[in-house]
Amino acid sequence: MRAFTALDGLVAPLDRANVDTDAIIPKQFLKSIKRSGFGPNAFDEWRYLDHGEPGMDNSKRPLNPDFVLNQPRYQGAAILLTRDNFGCGSSREHAPWALEDYGFRALVGTSFADIFYNNSFKNGLLPIKLPAAEIDELFAQVAITPGYRLRIDLAAQTVTRPDGKMLSFDIDPFRKECLLNGWDDIGLTLRHADAIREFEAKRRIEQPWLFN
Repeated sequence: MRAFTALDGLVAPLDRANVDTDAIIPKQFLKSIKRSGFGPNAFDEWRYLDHGEPGMDNSKRPLNPDFVLNQPRYQGAAILLTRDNFGCGSSREHAPWALEDYGFRALVGTSFADIFYNNSFKNGLLPIKLPAAEIDELFAQVAITPGYRLRIDLAAQTVTRPDGKMLSFDIDPFRKECLLNGWDDIGLTLRHADAIREFEAKRRIEQPWLFN
């Protein structure tokens, strides 16, 4: 998992509440468990005018010009600005995979569905919760400012706007440490690799019949 320390990124606004995981990555794309390759199908039903299926050449599909992420000013965005209850619905881990593969490193909103929130941290995606009034201000500023960027400092737990105003956010200390160091569940286990090898070697001596 990629570590997350600080990010200076372009912001894209998705001004919809209750965006569910089937909207983030539709069910027909869940056959793969490779964690990669889902970016072109993120928000597939909103992003394209036709019906998407695995294996299609997305470069030849008609884009929906009214969908915000298709607008030229938001190309290359690394921060997604969201509304209430983002990531609700099913518990598919493919949703944060798709967002990360698209290019997002952080999400900024008022609230996130619990399972999606947990899955995001485990995949190197930082979901930041801010008060509704601050989110409203961010949406207003993004709308009138092409190229609007935010700077996120995870160590300091701050989001800094272009006008210099600094917004603070809370985060669980354990999740923060994991993101700063790039530790997913496998990475956390491998921190104890020496102890695991020592245990296995001792087990082979004490219980050799298990290895016949």
